[in-house]
Amino acid sequence: MPSTRDFSERLRAAGLRVTRQRLAVLDAAHEHPHADADRIFDAVGAVVPGIGRHTVYDILHALSAHGLLRRIRPAGFHARYEVRVGDSHHHLVCRSCAVISDVDHTVGDSRCLSPVDDAGFDVDEADVVFWGLCRDCSTDDPRQQP
Repeated sequence: MPSTRDFSERLRAAGLRVTRQRLAVLDAAHEHPHADADRIFDAVGAVVPGIGRHTVYDILHALSAHGLLRRIRPAGFHARYEVRVGDSHHHLVCRSCAVISDVDHTVGDSRCLSPVDDAGFDVDEADVVFWGLCRDCSTDDPRQQP
């Protein structure tokens, strides 16, 4: 588990000041992987009383822009945030409850991760999202019952 010291070092390396609010946002994103901004705001508010929602949103934006948080936006859901950055993992998203799980890599033909025609883009990332029903939702789904 990353410590406050780890997060402080990451902030400094990104050229950002280390503040109690930024550390609280990073800690909340670590403690609640794939949380939306409201969940992170609630968690931060518990340790930094009186912090404004707009302040948390600004911090999320700054940390994402500096590569300290990854912002993921599954279609139809609010943006989610995670501290796992710098690798090429992907996500599984439940269509029913919106739970998100990490997938370390894809298996099989990797050509789907490289466009046939890059249209002049310098591609540096592929975002793969696998959709379905999580174990709990597929068990609860009456369509799955005999």
